[in-house]
Order: sequence, then C-alpha cells, then structure tokens
Amino acid sequence: MNNINSKRGNWWDKVVAIIAVINLLLVIFNVSYIPLRDIYLRHLPAVVNLYDPIKTISPHPDTQRYLATVEELKLAVDRTGIESSSTAEILKNLRQQSNELIEENPFLIANKLTTFAKLQRRIEARVDRTSAKLAFATFWTQAYLIETGTEAVFTFFDRKIEPLLATNYYRTIDENGQFVDLFWRVDIYFVLFFAIELLARTFLIAKREEGISWFDAILRCWYDGLLLIPTWRWLRVIPVAVRLHKSGLVDMERILAQITHEPAAYLADRVSMFLIVRLIDQTQEAVKTGDAARMLLDPPDDYIEIGKTNKFDAIVDRLLELSIYRVLPEVKPDVESLLNYSMKEALRKSDFYQTIRQVPGMEGLPAEATEQLADYLAQTTYEVIASSYSDLQGRELFDRLTENFKQELRKELLDRQTQSELELLLSDLLEELKVNYVQNSREEDPEATLAQVDQLRQNQ
Repeated sequence: MNNINSKRGNWWDKVVAIIAVINLLLVIFNVSYIPLRDIYLRHLPAVVNLYDPIKTISPHPDTQRYLATVEELKLAVDRTGIESSSTAEILKNLRQQSNELIEENPFLIANKLTTFAKLQRRIEARVDRTSAKLAFATFWTQAYLIETGTEAVFTFFDRKIEPLLATNYYRTIDENGQFVDLFWRVDIYFVLFFAIELLARTFLIAKREEGISWFDAILRCWYDGLLLIPTWRWLRVIPVAVRLHKSGLVDMERILAQITHEPAAYLADRVSMFLIVRLIDQTQEAVKTGDAARMLLDPPDDYIEIGKTNKFDAIVDRLLELSIYRVLPEVKPDVESLLNYSMKEALRKSDFYQTIRQVPGMEGLPAEATEQLADYLAQTTYEVIASSYSDLQGRELFDRLTENFKQELRKELLDRQTQSELELLLSDLLEELKVNYVQNSREEDPEATLAQVDQLRQNQ
C-alpha cells in the first residue's frame, strides 16, 4: 500500500513540476516579450498579434498614419503620376508629418530611442543632410522623386524606414503612470492551482506527521509561496528547481554542487575557522575565570547534567582501571628493575648489610637476596592491586582508597594556587592550538578539502 501511495505521489509530483515549468516558461516569455517584440514581429507576426493585447499594445496612431499616407502616395503616383496636384498634396502632408515625427518623437513612450535615432541616421545618410528634418523635407518632394526615381525611393523606404516605423507601438498607462499588463489573466489560473495544491499538500503533511501543525507545514514549504506572488515572478525559478529535483525529473544535486563549489569551499573554510577560534576563546575564558574547574569539580545547583553518572568520578575510576589492568602489566619489568635498584641501594647503605658482608661466606648473599626480594615485591604488588580490585572485600577497601584519593585530588585541584598554575598552562596550550590551527588553515586549500569531502560522499 505504501509503495502504491509513493508511486502516486511521485506521479503527482511530476505533474505539478511540469505545470510549474510551463508557468515559469510563460513568465520568462512575458518578461522578455517587450525586448524581443521586434524579432517576433519580423519572424513570428502571429505571436505579436496574439500577445500584444496581453501587454495592452496597439499600433501607434502617428506612425500608422504616416505609413498609411505613404501608401496613398504610392497609389497616387501609379494613378496620376509624380507631377500631379494630388501627388503634390500628399507629399506636402508627408513633409508636415515628418516634421511632427522628429519634433514629437512618438518612439518615446515605447522606449525605442535607439530605433528613433537609427531612423534619423538612415534618412540623413540617404539624402546627404545633417538634419533629419531637412532630409525628410528633401526626400518627400517631386523633384527628388523625379531625380532618384520612384522605384528607388519607395524601395529604400520599404526596406529601411517602414520596418522601424512598424515596430513602434502605444501602450495603455494606468493612473499610477505604469504600463497596464494583463498577464495576470493568464497567470491567475496557475496561481489558483498552486495555492490549492499547497494547501492540500501541507494539510496532508500536518495530518501524517505528528507534532506538526498546518502552519508549521506551510512554513516548511515556504518556497512554494513564491509561486503565488503576483510580482517578482522571476523568483519562481526557486520553487520550480526544487519541484524538478524532488520529482526526480531533473537531478539538481550535481548542478547545485558545481554552481556553489568555490563559494561553498571558502565559506566553509571561514565558518570552520570562526567556530574553532570561537570555541577555543570561550574555553580559554572559562579556564581563566575558573568556571571550568568549578563546573567540573563543584557544580552549582542549577548545573544541568547529562545522565546520572558523576563524570569526574567516572573518569578517575576509568583511569584507575586502565592503570591496574592495562598499564601495570606492561610496565611490570620496569617496576621490578626500579624496586631491585632501590632495595640494593637501601641495603648497601645500611649498617646491617655492611655487617653481613664481613661474615665469611656471606659476601654474595645480600645481592642474591636483594634481587629475589625485589622480584617478589614487584610481583606481589601487582597481584595485590589486581586481586584487591576484583575481590569483593578488597574492592571495598580499594574503593575507600580511591574515594579518599578523589576527594584529596578534588581538594587540591580546588586550591587557588594550583588552579592558577593549571589555568595558565591550559590557556597557553589553547592559545598555541588556536595560533597553529589558524596558521595551518591558511596554508591549506579549501577547495582541495571540499574535493576530499565530495570524494568521501561518492564512496559511501
């Protein structure tokens, strides 16, 4: 049953991810439509006819009237000729419209100043004039048409001037001076779909997982809220990327790893250095003020303990256990040698030893007795300690010894002079650790460290 639900969930996640991608593509198209409208107009005029109403774009009346007047001129030339009065009247009208075109600049509202400048340069270069007004005043005359030829004049206009005029447009402006954009009429269906899906999904999360409220589930899916914002729609790339990755349609792990590789390496290096230095500084402060010793040896009533075991006593017990069962067997030969040497020296300096040596036949006896006694004492010392620690009554006596030892050790550690010496040593040790760590971290390449981390993750 869980597998079936999981498959259904994956299927639904893929559907939602595909819808989110479609919405994001529409958002990108909407944002880029104005800058790319000239390209659509030239190669895909059907797109312009379909989408211009969404952007409340309509042909600019001034430039459209200008183009219509040029078409009238072409018809008049074909019907009545260049030198007819009707042609002269149309040419006069074109000169007047050209003058208004230059003065009023109808390209300004569409923010097509580059197109307007290009139009002026082309007409000036064609007629060889330094002013666009003078150039149009010459271009639209019967004399220029006769001298250049109507076919050459109209061909130049159709190829160089008309495409620039055709790209100009007028957009509706609201009372706040902003262009009216009706993309919301398309986007509202996606927003409603994502809102319903988010509410349903967070409701199921809150119902399925204990301890999570519906509001907590919404906070957990905060990135999906970007799909509902009517402004800054480009931010929807974040939830779309998450959706694609979680649905399994696109593996974003590698992409994110490569995009964030270098910044993550240096950021992790700085963060780790900060944490280490901060931790050492706080430890130094606790050591210098004596808080560390007080917390360990004489904790206050409000001190929070993890578990019921006394950590200081447990550490001392563990050290004693290690000393008896692990350390003593390894250093037994050294103990024997030390006892042997100590007893020899003690006996050699004693009056009894000097007296025994003077007795005939007893010269080598003290040395042999000393060696045997030393071996016996070393073996007996180890066995006594080991058996006392394991025997019930011996353990009781040993526990009394260790308890007194711990009490005396704690007492000595609480001594102010002892603490001052230990605090100074520990503080210097921590300072050395901090300085050496920072120095070594500067010499290491953080990217190399991150590469090792990536390698370890791949090997898992």
